[in-house]
Amino acid sequence: MTINDPEVVAELQALYPRYENALVTNDVDTLMAMFWAGPQVMRFGVTENLYGPDELSVFRKGRPAVKLARTVKRLDIVSFGRDSASITLEFERNAASGIVRGRQSQVWVRLPEGWRIVSAHVSLLPPL
Repeated sequence: MTINDPEVVAELQALYPRYENALVTNDVDTLMAMFWAGPQVMRFGVTENLYGPDELSVFRKGRPAVKLARTVKRLDIVSFGRDSASITLEFERNAASGIVRGRQSQVWVRLPEGWRIVSAHVSLLPPL
């Protein structure tokens, strides 16, 4: 198995900005399309545990679409073979209380319909 195949990493480097843009603009349709539609898909958020595409969709549609902008401070892509990869990042967001720091991890799998997120986790870090 090849780790960090340059072609696979390049595919995900080109694809990830689409996810980030959809996230900060609250483009629910694009976000949902980027997640796997299988019943085992999951996302652990800062305050929620979501299992399956229906729970993800309800969360996305009900989430306030304000103050979503963030600055990605570090982004790492690691591919494992041609069809699986992880994307991890650290981010900062401006809030009334100051800078909020967080991290995100995603497992991506190449499925017949293309690259999809099958598992995601977002968490916040304590203030500095």
